[in-house]
Amino acid sequence: MNPIAITIGNLTITWYSICILTGIILAGILICREAKKYNIETSFVSNLIFWCVIFGILGARVYYVIFNLDYYSLYPMEIIKIWNGGLAIHGGLIAGIITLFVYCKKHNVNVLRMIDIAAPYVLLAQGIGRWGNFFNSEAHGGIVSRGFLENLHLPEFIINGMHIGAYYYHPTFLYESIFCILGFIILILTRKIKGIKLGNITALYLIWYGILRFFIESLRTDSLMLGSLKMAQVISILMVIIGIIIFIVTRIKCKKYNISNEGKEIR
Repeated sequence: MNPIAITIGNLTITWYSICILTGIILAGILICREAKKYNIETSFVSNLIFWCVIFGILGARVYYVIFNLDYYSLYPMEIIKIWNGGLAIHGGLIAGIITLFVYCKKHNVNVLRMIDIAAPYVLLAQGIGRWGNFFNSEAHGGIVSRGFLENLHLPEFIINGMHIGAYYYHPTFLYESIFCILGFIILILTRKIKGIKLGNITALYLIWYGILRFFIESLRTDSLMLGSLKMAQVISILMVIIGIIIFIVTRIKCKKYNISNEGKEIR
């Protein structure tokens, strides 16, 4: 699979960067549109997205580098080459949430409300961004047969893309992409349920993606390790636990997901 999409002179644009940027731009547009329903200024949201993306990418890269220090200590110049892959989504989520928390507190905006607004579209962006791994021939699972992939009724270009070296591999990027997009749909529909409360969407995002990534990670062969533990699975378990706690607390304490009163709550 050729990771290069466009070459103009010395400039090369990779499919990896196109997939990630497409997800970010689409999510950003949808977040801004949704935020208007709660009287949150578009200028605030666009600035928030900008900083979350910047620090999210830095966090994703730092997280990945930390767990691959043996390699990057020998080749430090490779650290800046994020276009070759090597962004850990959990590092990006941690950095993004910290950035969102700080920025919302600074501008007196309800943190849970903002995450509730953003969470479904973040899942959508994750689903789109995973295709970058496909073009980079990375983030795949273990060896399978061509017949196994054909029995999944996959398009021929995906089957061919999973033929790396002399073997075929589990298209774990595809599994995660599909379930991220399914999660996006579920969260959007859940948001319309009468009686949904502030913070519930945040909790469901953490639970959904935590469970999803835990099982996807069990298939992957390139996991970031902490001793004998797959770090993504450790973080995924923590996400599920935190999500359950947030769901229980918000069901008890938070008000209903009501648009009409939002003008006074956040600007």
